[in-house]
Amino acid sequence: MKALGVDPGMTNTGYGLVISVSGGLEAGEFGTIHTLASDDMSHRLDTLYTGMKEVIARLEPDVVVLEQLFFNTNQKTALVVSQARGVLLLACRHAGVQWYEYTPLQVKMAVTGSGNAAKTQVKYMVKALLRFDTAPASLHECDALAMAICHLNSRRIREKTGTRRHSPGRG
Repeated sequence: MKALGVDPGMTNTGYGLVISVSGGLEAGEFGTIHTLASDDMSHRLDTLYTGMKEVIARLEPDVVVLEQLFFNTNQKTALVVSQARGVLLLACRHAGVQWYEYTPLQVKMAVTGSGNAAKTQVKYMVKALLRFDTAPASLHECDALAMAICHLNSRRIREKTGTRRHSPGRG
């Protein structure tokens, strides 16, 4: 199973492929799709959409895993990130790949065992779980890898217990 985690953002969208092999996890390619703040919004959204379609085509994930958005204060940020997330979901749809979403709390719990974990703890556990010598420098890439780890670990637990708590989005 190959899960492509995605940390949606308008300026920096992190992605990271994690592969479940023989009961363990292996890192695949990870990186960031960048847009320029000086560009027109439609151009930025097109860059994200085109970039995600290229990543999906190149990496051929079985699923894409996105962060479920939660904003309690900054509505402007929520709106912009929601637009980015929308074109990322459209890229999944056009590529015919299923997508899942998890809240930041679910990701932190799955990766560190604590829903209150700091970003540094998540980064440390991503490094440990994927057996990196050094963690990815970009927090966006690290969060994307954590999304994929969360999905693969949650999937493993669901298979063992026979439960199905998360319904997929349709590609």
